[in-house]
Amino acid sequence: MKTICFIKHHLKISLQGFSTMSQKPTILFWVVAIVSLLWNLLGCWNYIIQQDPLVVANMSEVYQFIIENRPTWATAAFAVSVFGGAVGSILLLLRRKTATGLFTLSLLGSTAITYFTYRVIGLYPATVSAFIMAFAMLLFSKISERREWIN
Repeated sequence: MKTICFIKHHLKISLQGFSTMSQKPTILFWVVAIVSLLWNLLGCWNYIIQQDPLVVANMSEVYQFIIENRPTWATAAFAVSVFGGAVGSILLLLRRKTATGLFTLSLLGSTAITYFTYRVIGLYPATVSAFIMAFAMLLFSKISERREWIN
């Protein structure tokens, strides 16, 4: 019996060195990651519905003006922002370090679309809040890396 306990103990210690995750994330990590995913999925939905002219026709005049005057580069930036953020959020939930790269792309896309919107109508709350969220998620993923919640 002592031999079995001895082997189990040493096997357990040996296998701990193969673990890819060294720190257990807090509840806050999971809450932030889930909120980020929901936020970015709403952004993806927003992007998709803006491709339908009938839906755009029922939007406010401000949204119609932005969508109808948006150049291709700004539409691409919008897609990179929301889809990059959604995939980054999924990778964050999977505790993958590559989430940081996708949140970087999301922030770049958000910066571009915020710049376009600012040039067309000035600061608009929806784009500013999306920019803040993209920046916050990049920061959070970097903090998660340092705390070894993601590898």
